[in-house]
Amino acid sequence: MRIRVGYELVYECPQPTPMILNLHIHSERVSDILVPDHLVTRPSVPMAAHRDTFGNWCTRIVAPAGEIRLSSEGLLSDTGAPDPVTPDARQHPVQELPGETLGFLLGSRYCDTDLLSELAWDLFDGSDEGWARVQAICDFVHQQVTFGYEHARVTKTASEALRERTGVCRDFTHLAVALCRCMNIPARYCTGYLSDIGVAPPHGPMDFAAWFEVYLGGRWHTFDARNNTPRIGRVLIARGRDAADVAISHTFGPNLLKGFLVRTDEADEAPTALQPEL
Repeated sequence: MRIRVGYELVYECPQPTPMILNLHIHSERVSDILVPDHLVTRPSVPMAAHRDTFGNWCTRIVAPAGEIRLSSEGLLSDTGAPDPVTPDARQHPVQELPGETLGFLLGSRYCDTDLLSELAWDLFDGSDEGWARVQAICDFVHQQVTFGYEHARVTKTASEALRERTGVCRDFTHLAVALCRCMNIPARYCTGYLSDIGVAPPHGPMDFAAWFEVYLGGRWHTFDARNNTPRIGRVLIARGRDAADVAISHTFGPNLLKGFLVRTDEADEAPTALQPEL
């Protein structure tokens, strides 16, 4: 299977504004890339690339005063298989965890484990450890939180999402990540493209998606509390402790996002230019 991915973002800046952009397909998929997802800016501006502390590829620009259009379209191969399910993946005692996983046991900006720890142990202490426990957490979050774009709020934490019972995919993910960490399971936040391949219509508007990974049985595994079912065509962009680490753009000055279009679909031909209605 080949998957076409891309986006077009339009920002309006009243003055020259530095930006850090986190929009590239993650390097773990580099061998699958058939057409690179090069960032194109209109107007053209100088770019500098770097890898952040989590290994994500980032781009730095200074957006000029006025409108700037950021776009990309790439093509990559994919197995076409849904997310793997490994029900026998075991949970490691904390003392056996690799050092690089320990930071993903701690609370973070949006994953306020200090407010959720007692509840987490009340709810999940009786569940089987390992994969079954993480799935129980996903089931709980999926049942307790109602999805809706009207419920989005950039300041919403995991405990607030649970209290309000509403949110978008990042809120489902923050809550599931926080509950896993409370139960001593390393969990990290992921963002990227998620296709509707294999999903019956109607389909909602395409957006960047959030999911998470947990460390069980000596490796990281994918879970998705929002959809709570294995999906086809998941393309990672970035990982971090929570959404604060993987924002698609960090802007250092006033700005307005005027246009937003994301594409993820199965491709039979080489990619063509996005034709948004902005």
